[in-house]
Amino acid sequence: MGQPGPLAPPAGEPSGEPAGEPAYPHRWEADVVLADGGTVHVRPVRPTDADAIASFHGRQGPDSVYARYFTAMPELTPRMLANLTQVDYVDRMAFVVELGDEVVAMASYDRWPEGATAEVSFMVDEAHRGRGLATLLLEYLVVAAREAGLSSLTAITLPSNRGMLTVFRRAGFESGRHFADGLVEVRFAIEPTDAAVELIEGRSAAAAARSVARLVAPGSVAVVGAGRDPGGLGHEVFVNLLRGGFGGAVYPVNPNVGHVAGVRTWPRVADIPDDVDLAILAVPAPAVPDVVADCARKRVRGLVVMAAGFDRHGELTPPTPHADGPGVLASTADLVRQARRWGMRVLGPESLGVVNTAAGVSMVGTFAPVEVRPGAVGLLTQSGTLGVAALDLAHRRGVGISSFVDVGAKADVSGNDILEFWERDGRTRVALLYLESFGNPRKFIRIARRMARSIPLVAVKSDSVITPDPLGGTPDTNWPESATYGALLAQCGVVRVDTLRELFDVARVLLHQPVPRGRRVAVISNSRGATALAVDACRSAGLAVGNGPGSGLVELAFDAGPQAYADAVSGVVDSGGVDAMVIIYAPATRDRRHEVARAIGTVTSARVTTLATFLRAGTDEPLHSGSVRIPLFEFPGEAVRVLGLLADHGQWLARDAGTFPAPPDDAALEAVRGLVDGVLAGNPAGRWLAWEEVTALAAAVGLPLAPGELVDSAEHAAEAASRLGLPVALKAAAMAPHYRAEQGGVALGLRTAAEVVEAHGRLVAAVGDAMRPAMVQRMATAGVDVLVAAHQHQRVGAVVQVGLGGIAAAGERDRPVALLPLTDRDAAQLVGASGAGSALAAADPGGAAHDHLVALVLGVSALVDAVPELADVVANPVVVSPASAVLTDLRIRVAPAASDHLPEVRRL
Repeated sequence: MGQPGPLAPPAGEPSGEPAGEPAYPHRWEADVVLADGGTVHVRPVRPTDADAIASFHGRQGPDSVYARYFTAMPELTPRMLANLTQVDYVDRMAFVVELGDEVVAMASYDRWPEGATAEVSFMVDEAHRGRGLATLLLEYLVVAAREAGLSSLTAITLPSNRGMLTVFRRAGFESGRHFADGLVEVRFAIEPTDAAVELIEGRSAAAAARSVARLVAPGSVAVVGAGRDPGGLGHEVFVNLLRGGFGGAVYPVNPNVGHVAGVRTWPRVADIPDDVDLAILAVPAPAVPDVVADCARKRVRGLVVMAAGFDRHGELTPPTPHADGPGVLASTADLVRQARRWGMRVLGPESLGVVNTAAGVSMVGTFAPVEVRPGAVGLLTQSGTLGVAALDLAHRRGVGISSFVDVGAKADVSGNDILEFWERDGRTRVALLYLESFGNPRKFIRIARRMARSIPLVAVKSDSVITPDPLGGTPDTNWPESATYGALLAQCGVVRVDTLRELFDVARVLLHQPVPRGRRVAVISNSRGATALAVDACRSAGLAVGNGPGSGLVELAFDAGPQAYADAVSGVVDSGGVDAMVIIYAPATRDRRHEVARAIGTVTSARVTTLATFLRAGTDEPLHSGSVRIPLFEFPGEAVRVLGLLADHGQWLARDAGTFPAPPDDAALEAVRGLVDGVLAGNPAGRWLAWEEVTALAAAVGLPLAPGELVDSAEHAAEAASRLGLPVALKAAAMAPHYRAEQGGVALGLRTAAEVVEAHGRLVAAVGDAMRPAMVQRMATAGVDVLVAAHQHQRVGAVVQVGLGGIAAAGERDRPVALLPLTDRDAAQLVGASGAGSALAAADPGGAAHDHLVALVLGVSALVDAVPELADVVANPVVVSPASAVLTDLRIRVAPAASDHLPEVRRL
């Protein structure tokens, strides 16, 4: 792209710089995954980059230089280098991309003297063309320009520079072109459009998937630490790769032995004469730094780190001494930083490894003695021991694996990255998960919600996934960890199970049968006892066994044979009255299970989910009849349990996802943030807001808080009641709402000033100092008392719950929880699942009260989502009636947000 065009600022010294050196914006520094899966480091340019940029320029050919400057320029002059490297980071901004110790790309914008536009220019190293560097830099320039108050960008380029023209065309922003004097000027608005955001997210997801492909589908593998002795980690990994028939080259690396399993070793990775895609590090933690540096020199494309010597704070145990040089790391953060700097992503530490059964790959990159069948199930774990058990169980239950990944300590590659890969690998049809933590829950929700509609996700329940959050809530709120984790999975459409056995039972059904479209089940059986068990299990799972002919319970004779079963199944299918059926066969004197299976297979339908229990079958292998596969279960209760889980999933699939509410408008958010910033300026750790502050915040965003005043005497209470309008409520302000009714801290429906004065005296006698001050508040329309609470959870982000309000709140321990952001459908489901929803349905069958509460939940959620410094918002009670939902008590705690306010750019 060219030098400044005819409208550009004058060439020469940098324009617009303040006196002195501008503050360097560290927040723009980031590691990023490129389109090919490699990593680079992006950062703003520094004045000290002159030598690196001169070297970068010198590596480019004449055509590249001419495309950038429109003239031959073998070298950059000191003045030009100063112009390129000395910017003010506002009106003039420039980014460089580093790989290892080299600059491989650079881009900048220069603001015009008039208007809100700037000219951009790019240059990408010839050796790194086609990796998406220009597109990445354009994304960064757009966000930086937007923050600087610019509304559009323009670029001048040669018509022959089709690569850059393609970058602009695919950016997703509204653009126009103008051709004059042999040049093309492209101008585009930089306001975020849906198309641009979708394209950026798509590029990010595809890049993450490609980076995982480097780890699970390499063309060559070096096993560092491969020894001669069986039982050693490196030896077992190397031998497993050979036994598994890995489709590429395998290199054992060990400076102390000459051969491993008959294969020549290499002292270091850098000594291997061929390219190395993946290095598996089966060495102790203190040896990892030097191996990473060696892999960097070799330009290895990915690392699997098996070492377990990193403690929970990331320090090596024992720590390696610090010294200058690329071979010294002190923590997992240093490990990841060094690897990414040289283009590598890291799986682990503490990773069991990876398995990929794809034809041509056949990689068993683990030290565990496992047998794996090729198949369509992706398996992700964060526990090596559970991973081995899961692989063994999968093999025994006949479940084939597409790929297996143990993310270990998740220092770099996360479960989200693996999901992005499975969504695009073309082989994985079901994804199974065991995770002990979520690195980025919001990203997980976004990926899983999208993915679950085409590739089912199944997760093992783990109540320890989310650690306790002791700072959250009030005596009338609670944030149960299991419910919070369950809400995260449920909102994403993830099927949650309790055991590894159930994990694979669900997978078996999803692989071979459709997801039930409803909850109607037929039971076909020749065993009265097994039939009773199946029917009871259906009731427990919320499944309905019909009563009509051919659509409910079909009891066959104890000696029923193939034709009887075929007729019964055909009748159920033809009735159209069920969504699933459970077939039970108990052999009589003669075992005819294979004949029965064939008969069933000829009449089953893809419209009806079909599971079977063949008593005394002695196998979990599915029943085969031509192309039909019917999952076989040992007992009917197991089959019905899976049907119930999948019926829930079918309801999620059928549910409209809904729409997200608009956030509070800019003026409202500015008012709230101004109040919050003022509180935190004087209270860095945060605090609960005073009533006046709560009132101001509620008014700013339109929360329907009942008007009230704090008073310090009976006379003032009567005066306030007259101002507010009778009838009023009088409350002990220092008491929590759930204690007031219990201890006499509230008087309701006071219709005269005399009643207010009398009630004040009575309450002072009952609760004493809790009436200093007291609250006088206008009465709300009679309705159901409800609690609505939101909380910034330390691990999963903002969450909200709904339940019964007032005194009932303290005793309700199983309120449903939802994670933000919420759609209108999410909010309606949350309300419907709560005790408050049941109470509203009974009090107002017309549904108006329900709708008012849903609207309030969405409003509170959108506010907390937009302002993360609102750590706790507790509305209790909210009085909900067919006419309105009115907050009669609102408590808000402000605290510093965990968010680091990073720019909205692509980053790891």
